[in-house]
Amino acid sequence: MITRSATIRQTPLWQRQLAGAITDLDALCLALDLDPVLLSQADPGRDFPLRVPLPFVERMQKGNPDDPLLLQVIPQDREMLDVPGYNRDPVGDRQAMVAPGLLHKYHGRVLMTMTGACAIHCRYCFRRHYPYPLANPAAREWSEALDYLAEHREVHELILSGGDPLSLSDTRLARFVNKLNDINTVKTLRIHTRLPVVIPERICEDLLAWVHGSRLQVVFVIHCNHAQEIDADVRAALDRLRQAGVTLLNQSVLLRGINDSVDILESLSHALFAAGVLPYYLHALDPVAGAAHFDLSEENARAIHCALQARLPGYLVPRLVREISGASSKQSLFR
Repeated sequence: MITRSATIRQTPLWQRQLAGAITDLDALCLALDLDPVLLSQADPGRDFPLRVPLPFVERMQKGNPDDPLLLQVIPQDREMLDVPGYNRDPVGDRQAMVAPGLLHKYHGRVLMTMTGACAIHCRYCFRRHYPYPLANPAAREWSEALDYLAEHREVHELILSGGDPLSLSDTRLARFVNKLNDINTVKTLRIHTRLPVVIPERICEDLLAWVHGSRLQVVFVIHCNHAQEIDADVRAALDRLRQAGVTLLNQSVLLRGINDSVDILESLSHALFAAGVLPYYLHALDPVAGAAHFDLSEENARAIHCALQARLPGYLVPRLVREISGASSKQSLFR
């Protein structure tokens, strides 16, 4: 007979941490020695509830209601405001869908929303209203998506996104990558993920095995907005990926009250480079409904980016971009 304790031991640590994420405001406040009345919280309902794993919570400053990591995940009353220009499909994902969960926006590359599950619910997420149940690429073992890739030989790169693709099990991911290996026109597998930052234990031996065993060139684009997110465990996880031959890039979102300063962004670039990650994109906020309070004017964003350029060597300066629905590429905001 398999006991409950044996089952727990068999479940990977990262999955237990994922399942144990905090989803209750009172529990989060208790962990951070905060009074809930100090926080402006909203009730986002079941569609986009509070969700934050304990390893990420442990990097927050106790007693500080303005902690930059806390502000990324705490629901706020301002999310309920109906702000003109902010909508539920800010980057035109739905019109770019060519098969369930498969988005073809740019030449030579396509993106697959592998899952709607995510380790952490960032309040500025541009897919917080995405219709994941209606855009499930895993039906019939991803056959429609894989058929599309095989038929469109100009596509050389597949981008896995979500949700977070690394919230899927390694058994499932390995099975998908094995199928992808058979499509010889696809050369690069790019994985956009927040999990190496929020649950660094996710970079386990099972994951490294299918990454290392693939013929594809593998790129991880991690999502990190503040140097405080990077601790020794995160650096160790990123080093394991580098040792497996993975190219590591970072993309951030420029967020009012969180990282909208030259000092903070400079520290982030240095912390990323020390962890073996190159800054890639600094995104202007996608105008998603519920996140307008995080936004900055383009003029302010350019001024911050210009000052950042004056402080850092070029390889540490992320490109300041905005995604515009229907455009053939990300649009540079540099002037």
